[in-house]
Amino acid sequence: MSSSPLSPDESPLDVLIVGAGLSGIGTAVWLQNECPGKRYAILEARQTLGGTWDLFRYPGIRSDSDMYTLGYAFKPWLNARAIADGPSIRQYIEETAHEYGILPHIRFGHKVVGASWASTDALWTVAVVDVATGVTQPMKTRFLYMCSGYYSYDHPHRPTFAGEADFKGPIILPQFWPRDVSYAGKRVVVIGSGATAMTLVPAMAQTAEHVTMVQRSPTYVVAMPGEDAVAQRIRQLLPERLAYRLIRLKNMVQRVVVFWIARQWPKLAKKQLVQLVREELGLNYDVDKHFSPRYNPWDQRVCLVPDGDLFGTIRAGKASVVTDEIERFTADGLQLKSGEHVPADVVVMATGLTIQLFGGMAFTVDGKVHQTSELMAYKGMMLSDVPNLAIAFGYTNASWTLKTDLTASYVCRLLRYMDRHGYTTVVPRRQPDVEPRPFLDFTSGYVQRGAHLLPQQGSRRPWQVYQNYLKDLFTIRFGRLNDGVLHFGKSQN
Repeated sequence: MSSSPLSPDESPLDVLIVGAGLSGIGTAVWLQNECPGKRYAILEARQTLGGTWDLFRYPGIRSDSDMYTLGYAFKPWLNARAIADGPSIRQYIEETAHEYGILPHIRFGHKVVGASWASTDALWTVAVVDVATGVTQPMKTRFLYMCSGYYSYDHPHRPTFAGEADFKGPIILPQFWPRDVSYAGKRVVVIGSGATAMTLVPAMAQTAEHVTMVQRSPTYVVAMPGEDAVAQRIRQLLPERLAYRLIRLKNMVQRVVVFWIARQWPKLAKKQLVQLVREELGLNYDVDKHFSPRYNPWDQRVCLVPDGDLFGTIRAGKASVVTDEIERFTADGLQLKSGEHVPADVVVMATGLTIQLFGGMAFTVDGKVHQTSELMAYKGMMLSDVPNLAIAFGYTNASWTLKTDLTASYVCRLLRYMDRHGYTTVVPRRQPDVEPRPFLDFTSGYVQRGAHLLPQQGSRRPWQVYQNYLKDLFTIRFGRLNDGVLHFGKSQN
């Protein structure tokens, strides 16, 4: 897709959206539908829309939650596959952009590198770099909406190991999958135990001689049907949109209940999850070693494998799991600390993401620079003492879009409220008696590595970040806007 240059007549905008991925496109549709008079633009640093679903092109790339909840509330997911592949998700986002006329509002190849708020005119001045030319231009907007994701597109987490230079084959990062790599008939090692590794192993095992997943410690893994039989039956019986809403509700409630049970009775949940794997792999497989984590369920995300494809490849002898630590690379594989040597012709480093909010930029408010880590999140979607700004940040235990849809709906309600009362500014003011807490109560490696980059949450509402859609539904969609924490103002100009 081509890049459209910025033009002076676009300033000041009513809303500037940063990022044309799943969140950004969805936010634009909400804005058009709920605030049709608002002038907006979307800035996207890359030359295509889709975000994560365009960036990742590794074999088997797919959703790790069902598409009835990862899809938008306003656009039914009609594909039979509930756990969808990357190209299908990218097509869904593109269809949405075309269907709702979003494309003319997107400026591709434009990267936001800074944002400065001035209370005197109640405007953000955003520094925007034209990626093709390197030229930086200012852009003004009344409201800034960050939909740029939470991880670095340029720098995945990439640990180094002794002896890498000795290895004769390619070492591949999934985030930058090369188009010309061939692994057919070869021995492949995938380093990692997260969703990316769980996806790569069965996909690569289709043509590789053998795939070995080398993990330092186990992850909870559960098989899930690729197609939702109940959802398909509901779609046969009810009109399209009504069926979609009912399926979304079913899946949302199911996720909330399962998560609640796992948190209330972690030992029981762990026993059940491990037993399900044992039923897949048989009594002779060492499930306790390879699929029984040291942590409780949902201390880290539980990996879904559609139709149990990972387990199927293990049963077929096409893939295996090794739980050990890597001592060094050798010319033809990995030497492990236990003394075992794992042969390899190709090594894939599925070692995780690097957290980076807002492309690493800081916000300046009336000359004062605010680092994100010093701020507190209001309802998980605005930042303390930063005016006229919203962030799209989804759930870690459910579909990302459930929260970003709620956030977009709330922001639209907020903008309409401000228009009715003649307000030009809104800012959450941090309360001194609210104690800081980590933004994410999650022990995953990428969260722990990047915890110092995330904002804080608070010890009580409205500063708490719920990982619960039903709680958020009531506090965000139906809660009072003028709650004493949000402070509204009128421009002096």
